This record gives sequence, C-alpha cells and structure tokens, in this order.
Amino acid sequence: MCGIVGYIGHREAYPIIVNGLKRLEYRGYDSAGLVLSTPNGFQLAKTKGKVVDLEEKAADLDKTPKIGIGHTRWATHGVPNDVNSHPHLSNNGRLVLVHNGIIENYESIKKLLSDKGYIFHSDTDTEVLVNFIQLFQEEQNLSLTDAVRMALNEVIGAYAIAVLDNQNPDTVVVGRLGSPLAIGIGENEFFVASDASPFIEFTKDAVYLEDGDMATIRLGEEVDVRTIHNNEPVSLDVQELQLNIEAIEKGGYEHFMLKEINEQPRSIRDTLRGRLLVDEGVIKMAGIWDHQEKFLNAKRIIIVACGTSYHAGLVAEYMIEDFARIPVEVEYASEFRYRNPIIKKSDVVIAISQSGETADTLAALKLAKEKGAFIFGINNVVGSSIARITDAGAYTHAGPEIGVASTKAFTAQLTILALIALKLGKHNGQLSAAQFNLLTNELERIPDLVQQILDNCEGVVDAIAEKYKDNRNAIYLGRGYNYPSALEGALKLKEISYIHAEGYPAAEMKHGPIALLDENMPVIVIATKKGYYEKVVSNIQEIKSRSAKVIAIVNEGDEQVSAMADDVIVIPETAEEFSPILTAIPLQLLSYWIAVKLGKNVDQPRNLAKSVTVE
Repeated sequence: MCGIVGYIGHREAYPIIVNGLKRLEYRGYDSAGLVLSTPNGFQLAKTKGKVVDLEEKAADLDKTPKIGIGHTRWATHGVPNDVNSHPHLSNNGRLVLVHNGIIENYESIKKLLSDKGYIFHSDTDTEVLVNFIQLFQEEQNLSLTDAVRMALNEVIGAYAIAVLDNQNPDTVVVGRLGSPLAIGIGENEFFVASDASPFIEFTKDAVYLEDGDMATIRLGEEVDVRTIHNNEPVSLDVQELQLNIEAIEKGGYEHFMLKEINEQPRSIRDTLRGRLLVDEGVIKMAGIWDHQEKFLNAKRIIIVACGTSYHAGLVAEYMIEDFARIPVEVEYASEFRYRNPIIKKSDVVIAISQSGETADTLAALKLAKEKGAFIFGINNVVGSSIARITDAGAYTHAGPEIGVASTKAFTAQLTILALIALKLGKHNGQLSAAQFNLLTNELERIPDLVQQILDNCEGVVDAIAEKYKDNRNAIYLGRGYNYPSALEGALKLKEISYIHAEGYPAAEMKHGPIALLDENMPVIVIATKKGYYEKVVSNIQEIKSRSAKVIAIVNEGDEQVSAMADDVIVIPETAEEFSPILTAIPLQLLSYWIAVKLGKNVDQPRNLAKSVTVE
C-alpha cells in the first residue's frame, strides 16, 4: 500500500510523477502529493483525495523542473487530510521526503526532536523521520546520503523512502526495509517507484533494492547501492523488465477488474504453458524438480498466506493431501508468525502472495527460514521480496493485476497449486499413471471451460445482480473443494460492494447461520455434480423451507437443484479437484456486477490496498 514515484533527468518531472501515481492507484490510497525541486526551492502540492484532486491542487505549479518525487498515502499515523499527506518537509525546509511503511519507534524520536526545539505540523511518523535526518545532517555535518543512513540505522519498522535536498539538486537518496522499491535506469535519467509500472514506457532496465539497502542516485553517475547497516557497497543487479504497457491499461473495459476477469483463460493457459506437457505425461517445474526430495520427504507442508491467497491455500490442502498424501496445514500468515509455531527442518513452508510483498507472509517466511524449514514461494511478481527470500518457487503468469480485488491471480494460483499437487502425487507413487493422465488432460481443458463460462454466463449473472443488489447480507455455501470457493465468493462481495457476506461449509449452516435465514437472505450455493451433491441438495431444502432465496451454481444438465433454486448459473463440468477454478468465475462476476450497479469504485474499494506492506 502507498505508492512512491520519483524522477531525475532531462524530461519534465511533473507528468511522469502524476502519470506514475495514477499507475499506482491500484495499491490503495486516501491522499496524494508531489514536490518539484527548483533552483529557488521546493514546489509542494498535496491533498486528501485522489490524484485528480492533486492535479487541481498543482495547477499553478511551474511544471518545468526536471526532478521531483510523488506519493499516494494510505493512512496509518494520522487521519487522511492535506496536512498528513506526503511529501513532508524538514523544519529547515532543506529536505523533503516520501515514505511507505511505518516507523514503530517514532514517538521516542519525536520526543527527542521536540526537546531540541523541532516543531511538528502533522500526526505522521514520516514528518518525524525527515526531521530526524535533518538532525544528523546538521549536528554531524553529514552529506544527505550519510544523514539518511544514520537515521535509518536508528529507526525500527518498515519503510521505502525517497529524499531530496534542495542544496543537492541533482541527487535523490532512497532506501528500503520491508517495502518494495525499484529504480529505473534510462539514458541520463533515473526513475524511482514502488513497482516498475510508472516507468515502463521509458526504460526496460531496473534495479530492485534488497531489504536493508539504500541507493544514491545522481545524474551523470552510476547508481551507488550500499547496505544501510554498515555502508558496504552492493553490486548493481540490473534486470530487464518483462512488463509491457498494454498489460497495465484497461484495453477498452470499463474497469480493470472486468478486464482481469476476462483475461483468465489466457492467464491460466500462460501459467500452464511449458509446465503441463500432456502428450509426454510430464509436469515440468524446476522449483519442484530441483528440490523434489525436500517435498517427498517432508513430514508436512505448511501453507502461509493472507486473504484470497489463503483461500487458494485451502484448496491446495485438499489437492496435495488427495494426490500426494502429504499432510498439509494452512495458516493465516498474520497469526502464524505470532503464535510460536512448531517448525521443523523436515517441514516445507509454501508462501502464496499475488504481489510477493505481503508483509505478514514475508515475516512468516523469515521465521520459517530461521527455523531451518525449506521455503517455497508462489507469487505473480518477478523480483519481489518473497521471490528473493525463498529457497525455490514458481511464478504465476497472470500478468499485472491492477484491480484491488484479486481475480486472475487467484485462478492462476490454483493452477500452479494443482500442478504441484499432481507432480508430487506422481513422483511419490500415490497417483497411478491412469489417474495422472486423466487429471492432467482435464486440467489442460480448464482455460477453454473458463472461456465458455465467460461467453455464456455474464448476461445471466448481470440479471441476478440486478435482482439482489439491494440486499445487505448474503451467505455463501460450499462443500469439499468448494468450501474455500464459498469463502472467496463472500470475500469478493464484501471487498467491492461493501455488502456483509459470509462463507460457510454447507453442513455448518445448521450450526448457527440458519438462524439468519428469511425471505430477505440470498444464499449462494455451489452445487456442482461431483462432491457431496446429494448432501448439498438437502442443505438447499433446509434453506427453501425457511423462505430464503437460493442462487445456485450448477453443472450443465443439472435438474434437481435447478428445479429448487430461485436463480441458476450453469457452468461446465470438470474434475472435482479443479472445480474451484470454474466456480470462481461466476462468483467474481456476481460481485462485480452488484458493485457496478451500486455505483461503487470497483477497482479501488475503500480502505483496501493491493500490496499490503505493513501489518
């Protein structure tokens, strides 16, 4: 969450910063600001609200300066308002700073500074940090780089920062610990951003700072990267970006979320490509193959994740235990790291994260690594923090996911997890050749089946959304593999429409939630043919006898549930193990269309952020 954009070079900085901030809007924010460095000092504009509000606020600025930094803020310390927005100036007006993350010991530093006469205008930890840097710079007569390093060695927390000094107008100093930061390297120009999307049209060359690194960026020189702790030089690892500009544009769709829902046939196919070789009866995954013994000898697999990725992990628990007969535990990363978990060297810990930057998941991985477990990452962003810390891993190939509510990343995660489960099951002998061939052939069909759902269901789902959009509560029910799908469907509705929704195992309805049923309660039931179908039929009968409305997701040719339900969404049949990939699609569409009809901001729901880099 929060976003940083900076530029120094031969172009006007203002349009690069503003357009870059718009590219980072997916991260979630409540205020925005920027500063431009001129020979006469800083020009500052910041405001509560969106980047378009910032453009109005900055209307009278001189747009010609060639250096500046900008920020989108998701409030932590202090309410969203103009004063608390970034950038923040030092007391002497010499320094200006933008910051993602949290400085946990800011109160003690603030007291120290207050005792020395420093005055604070905001409630933020960020204003404390910029003045802390001023303190080192003035009291010890340090350069900007050294003052930043000294200050960062004293703070506790997570951060990505960019700092300007109006007495050194050709220099930007950046640093990171726990929050991502990329440096784009062009021809006599440099870009700074929370990810590469703000500068992808200008350069394909980028450096991703590692945790505990800082960099001095100066025109006419090579980027100087050093460790914050002891000022050791770090070799410059320039990576070629694979991102393209079309991937981060809407492509004619009204919202990124709808675009990304419709991209799922391609993203699933791309995730399978080169890995699932059905004709050869092979799954090729170097991250698994190179460490096969670690997996096959594991006493258990622990999956750590948050939010939507956690739901993918729950499906993986079913698949891995079914196919490979290896015990699996799925943990919320935020709880796992704090409950003194038992982690053994014989454990394999799998982390799932769309961004690869999720703070709680990253912290859980670090804990597991300290305990000697083998750690494996699944994420969607090349070069992310989780990708770099893990012993091995696998990228999904969903492409950039801009909408805050995860859609195509979720189904790509399920696809990767299915491949892992199948590969392990084949190699430890728990899956026969016939079972393996049957399942891999079925998995290969999934992209086409998803396309079929998109072609046939959108109009039906649109009509159902119109019918139920004004209900303020909903219950989602599923069994077996589709219990996690019910959880995910409820989460999607909550995230973007702000309707209260809960997911349950269908059999658990009678243990409490049944008390909520009346004629105003819609119940979305996943009732695919395979997996406890008759049991689900009984659950639907219980719902109908209490006058609640049933929206059923059924397979083609279904008669029994279709006759009982108030509304029906028909999807193709597949193996039970892969059905959550298919049932996710209508659930995503239902949430989307309800939110659109309610006039909600689908791509940027309130209070949510895409890349959650603080606890």
